[in-house]
Amino acid sequence: MSATAPGADRPAALTPEALELLLGDPTDAANPYGFAAAVARDEHDEFPEDLCEALRRADFHLNYLPREWGGTFESFDRSLTLVRAAARRDVNVMPGTMFSIIAATCLQLHGSQEQQRRAAEILRRGGAVAFALTEAEHGSDLLAGEVRLSPDGLLDGEKWMVGLGHRCEAVYVVARTGERGPGAFSAVLLEPAGLPADHFARLPAPRTGGMRGIDFARLRFNSLPVPEGALVGRRGEALEVAVKAQQAVRLMSMAGSLGCADTAVRLTLDFARTRRVGRTVLTHAPYSRRELAVASAALLAADAVALSAARGVHVVPEVFSVWGLAAKHVVADASDDLIRRCASVLATRSVLRDGLFQKVQRDSAVVRVIDASALANLKSFAGQLPTLVERAAAHAGPTEEAEAQLRTVFTLDAELPPYVPARLDLFARGADPVLDGLPGAADELAKESAADPAAAGTTALVEQLTEAVAGLGARSAAARRPGADPNAPVDLAERYSWLHAAACCVQLWRANRHGSLYGTEPGSTGWPGAVLGYLLARADGTDPRRYGSVLLPALDAVAALRDGDRLFTALPVRLAVSREES
Repeated sequence: MSATAPGADRPAALTPEALELLLGDPTDAANPYGFAAAVARDEHDEFPEDLCEALRRADFHLNYLPREWGGTFESFDRSLTLVRAAARRDVNVMPGTMFSIIAATCLQLHGSQEQQRRAAEILRRGGAVAFALTEAEHGSDLLAGEVRLSPDGLLDGEKWMVGLGHRCEAVYVVARTGERGPGAFSAVLLEPAGLPADHFARLPAPRTGGMRGIDFARLRFNSLPVPEGALVGRRGEALEVAVKAQQAVRLMSMAGSLGCADTAVRLTLDFARTRRVGRTVLTHAPYSRRELAVASAALLAADAVALSAARGVHVVPEVFSVWGLAAKHVVADASDDLIRRCASVLATRSVLRDGLFQKVQRDSAVVRVIDASALANLKSFAGQLPTLVERAAAHAGPTEEAEAQLRTVFTLDAELPPYVPARLDLFARGADPVLDGLPGAADELAKESAADPAAAGTTALVEQLTEAVAGLGARSAAARRPGADPNAPVDLAERYSWLHAAACCVQLWRANRHGSLYGTEPGSTGWPGAVLGYLLARADGTDPRRYGSVLLPALDAVAALRDGDRLFTALPVRLAVSREES
């Protein structure tokens, strides 16, 4: 049984281009959906009511809901591009319209037919189903949670930082029902409007530096009698389901990072192209040009990694307990890094309180930790790496089936299989498909770049990548030896993340080499060389500026996309503009 009636009318999926036309030029100071309005809301801690309402009228909020729930979801890569197009204006549109994605995914995985029907009804009309997992005293230490559901059905304790907690019509609450381990937690679905006030309260949460005005709440339960039928799924399975669901949430949170990154780079380029130091325009001044090149390489790398992950979850969801988390780390960290590079170019303008850049900088910091801290994210998959990378050393290479899967993931116009959340797993199984298929893709990029005298740096970087990936197994084994640095597993997870990202970029180039990516000529080795330089430097813990000239093709590509009023993504989207070029 589906959550919507068979044959019910389903709205057409909103496209990024249609969204741009709907919301208009964000640089227009009079546009209620533009940058000036976002900065004004930020200054007064206001929720983006008008912007979210405009998006709801256009059915934007349906983009993550499955078709059987009356949504318009087609694929994560399509939703990623759509959401980042909105988030570049104000990332608050994401929590404003999409905070329910994790509760919805949990209910897809183990909710009853009636619970799914009720959630779908709320979400279709633009309401919210909140997700209450973390507690102030324990943060990301989920196993330490104290909110408890007693055997006789009474709920006690307090959840914090619950997104849309004040306005939600339903809330998915994870509570302790046992004593030890992941199996000690169960979930209930509650509707706050019907709960007795002396047993339940919605309280203000601490204010955040970024995403100002977003509705965060503390939910306090005081011996609340849980209604019959509120239990979701079986007792003891809630934490496992929540961890699986967060894999999908991390994919969509990357759209927020990319939206912030897009606006930061665009704003900085607009400034640098008209600002002079002496007779030199900033875009050609040596220091600022190098900083812009690093920022541009970080931006293209983040986009390539996010797109790859958004497509990969359709094809090999079984490995997303590692792939999704590694991608989240790279995209969030690269976005924060490029914003810092932009700040060095903007100088004083980067610290103006009422400026757009300050808002973007603060918002990006919140997006980075919205689902987990950077450390918690790395620790959550570090323990799985020995199986993946040590086994790879003795692996014979990808099978024909694995090669076909890689082509589907990385060929951007290839049709994707349906997303099946039930295939998500807590532990990655088998070989890492991206790293397993790297040698063939790397050989092709190395040969192509070797034939181009201007791409000699790319050839060397490809060789460096293959050597670094081959060395992961030895590093993993060393990290598990007695007396090893206790930080070694997390350090390995971080290095793996950057190398996996670099391998994704090589695979993306290979699968689309006969078409244009980032507005460059088909088969161009300039942009992959730039992102490899950036990602390998991050893997080594060094400053990407060491690759200087290798990064410049990324700046050239990004500047051309900016001049053409295109979104900074592999398959560029036309943006709404009304400004005149100076």
